[in-house]
Amino acid sequence: MKILNLYAGIGGNRKSWTAVSVTAVELDPLLAAIYAQRFPDDTVIVADAHQYLLDHFNEFDFIWSSPPCQSHSSFRHNICVRFRGTVPVYPDMRLYQEILFLKHNALCFWAVENVKPYYKPLIEPDAVLHRHLFWSNFTIHAADALSEIKIRYAQIPELEKVLGFSLKEFKLKNRRQILRNCVSPQLGLHILKMAKAADAGSGNRLAVKQ
Repeated sequence: MKILNLYAGIGGNRKSWTAVSVTAVELDPLLAAIYAQRFPDDTVIVADAHQYLLDHFNEFDFIWSSPPCQSHSSFRHNICVRFRGTVPVYPDMRLYQEILFLKHNALCFWAVENVKPYYKPLIEPDAVLHRHLFWSNFTIHAADALSEIKIRYAQIPELEKVLGFSLKEFKLKNRRQILRNCVSPQLGLHILKMAKAADAGSGNRLAVKQ
């Protein structure tokens, strides 16, 4: 399965994928370098994932996108803005642009992930798993057996243990935030399994333009 992994970060969602060919797109060069070290067989591209999707959406069997979540986050708005003096910002509409674009243009399987927002989602999600919302063109079943940490309170050692990543060798000022931004490997694998099940159930892979 040829996969496009957008806003790849350090690859939390990708960690447990096997037998796949992955192209990962990450704008931050340092995060991209960490990802490349973790997954040397992947193609890692330092670029704007939003634009890369527009230019290459028809080249893959499965697309995973996790657009920036901070401007949608319930915690940022309800705690940081309301009580801690954080400056409010516009919600980043790239999230909904990508959902609509994929719904109406993609011939492959796709999933867009984000956090539960402080507002009613402008497009109803297709699945809610723990703190994550998913929009997709295949069925995503519940995954009650997946472990979920209390992300608001989790510290670096716990996050590294759950994710299976250690960032001690890298000089990073925001290690905790980078780890908090990751989708857990268990959940990433669950979503991929759902996509593969949809592929098998369709009788033949959806056509991918060449």
